[in-house]
Amino acid sequence: MEWQNWSGLESAEPREVASPASVEAVVRAVVAGRESGSTVKMVGTGHSFTGIATPGDVMLRPEELTGIVSVDRDAMTVTAYAGTPLRVLNAGLERLGLSLHNMGDIAEQTLAGAVSTGTHGTGGVVAGLAAQLAGFQLVTGTGEVVDASPTVDTDVFSLGRVGLGALGILTTLTFAVEPLFLLEAHEQPMSWDEALGSFDEMVAGSHHCDMYWFPHTDRMLTKRNTRLDAEIAEASPVGRVRGWVDDELLANSVFGVLTAAANRAPAVIPRLNAVAARALSARTYSDVAHRVFTSPRRVVFREMEYAVPRAAGLDTLREARRVVEASDWRISFPVEIRVAPADDVALSTAYERDSFYLAFHTHHRSDWATHTAYLSAMEAVLRDHDGRPHWGKLHTRTAADLAPAYPRFGEFLALRDRLDPDRVFANDHLRRVLGD
Repeated sequence: MEWQNWSGLESAEPREVASPASVEAVVRAVVAGRESGSTVKMVGTGHSFTGIATPGDVMLRPEELTGIVSVDRDAMTVTAYAGTPLRVLNAGLERLGLSLHNMGDIAEQTLAGAVSTGTHGTGGVVAGLAAQLAGFQLVTGTGEVVDASPTVDTDVFSLGRVGLGALGILTTLTFAVEPLFLLEAHEQPMSWDEALGSFDEMVAGSHHCDMYWFPHTDRMLTKRNTRLDAEIAEASPVGRVRGWVDDELLANSVFGVLTAAANRAPAVIPRLNAVAARALSARTYSDVAHRVFTSPRRVVFREMEYAVPRAAGLDTLREARRVVEASDWRISFPVEIRVAPADDVALSTAYERDSFYLAFHTHHRSDWATHTAYLSAMEAVLRDHDGRPHWGKLHTRTAADLAPAYPRFGEFLALRDRLDPDRVFANDHLRRVLGD
């Protein structure tokens, strides 16, 4: 059976495929793999752009390990199987009158994949999913089942919340949750100068704020989300017709057709971007939080994202624009800008520093030379500003130059040696970013 990730950049043909339906079945697969000298990898939905989840000898599929396991309303935690897609957890939490505090902008990933790669949203008290964990269970490379929390196996919990799939196979995850809340979203087009000049004010005045710059133009789209009490406020979602036009037709169908066509005639891209940016209009709506945080992404793309220190963020963005405008590239996808508060997750891109995220995208069928040159140049800018790459998105970093970016990198490697001494969970990508 061939495995391929969502973007089509990674593929593999594992020798064996299984869908374990219990923790015990995962243990058996890991022990068998270790005894035979095979590698074992639990895959998710393939939304990582890197080879971080690429299987080798034995591929385990997650579909039998899904759903909410338990709810503790006193502790305000919910435990779910690690193979549960985020969209399924969100729907289940809504039925329970509960919500995660924050999340990224898509909901297709499994919980294990999203947490293990450091998936994050913008703003809030915490931005990353891993920082919302209250505990997790994993099967180590020796077949041991470890239940880690702030009070039990604390070193595993502290170091392993963003574990890259290198420490073990996650089987359950326990999240801190909140009473269900609404978000009121205000989307507004702005000029470059207006958006950058008011960015700090918008961030300070909103619970969650992000922006999108359209390359080759002077235009930005800003989005500010404000929390509303679901017991008091009433949702006012985007109308069905406008929602379909804006989010399905324009953001996916038309955008997909235009960007695909632009691959064959890249000279038209600046004009297309200018027209698209000018066509945007302000809108305000409110809905249950996860429906505002996330949106469908049906146009296949490739992506690189880095986190730089918050104080350096706007200067980094300005420099990235200067590099783009000095080039002959034609970039059809907007650049996404988000912010996050510091957290205490050892391999989080926001570890111990407030962060500013810049994400760069190309169409999955765009010219490879342009794609490579664009992302390489952007990565150079981001590295010059002490950037840390998103673990699930494209980058060229290796263990040698990642170690200085993370104060606890050495501790993580030591924990890996302890939990997976035979490298049952290794693959080529993990060897590059963590070493042998």
